[in-house]
Amino acid sequence: QVQLVESGGGLVQAGDSLRLSCAASGRTSSIYTMGWFRQAPGKEREFVVNIPWSGSSANCADSVQGRFFISRDNAKNTMSLHMYSLKPEDSAVYYCAAVTNLRGKYDYWGQGTQVTVSS
Repeated sequence: QVQLVESGGGLVQAGDSLRLSCAASGRTSSIYTMGWFRQAPGKEREFVVNIPWSGSSANCADSVQGRFFISRDNAKNTMSLHMYSLKPEDSAVYYCAAVTNLRGKYDYWGQGTQVTVSS
């Protein structure tokens, strides 16, 4: 079992920056990949960015390319999402997720943290 807890959401203005954090606990040694997803009201959950638990090659959605960056601290079992030049369309509940299986399916999820960007 892996537990994920997000923090750092809030209300910001367009153009501002914000950092989200995800703390992992439990069987963190079983994590292959960690990622961030988001879901806006009335929309499906969408992929934002992910990173291998070991390694540095991150994958990022086109909509946030060049504005969002992911980092990881294995010693602290934490992952962060650094968001810059935020836009109102970035407003959503952001979820931290982890892959602990060879199928690559995200099987553990945090409870989510709200990010609201005002224009």
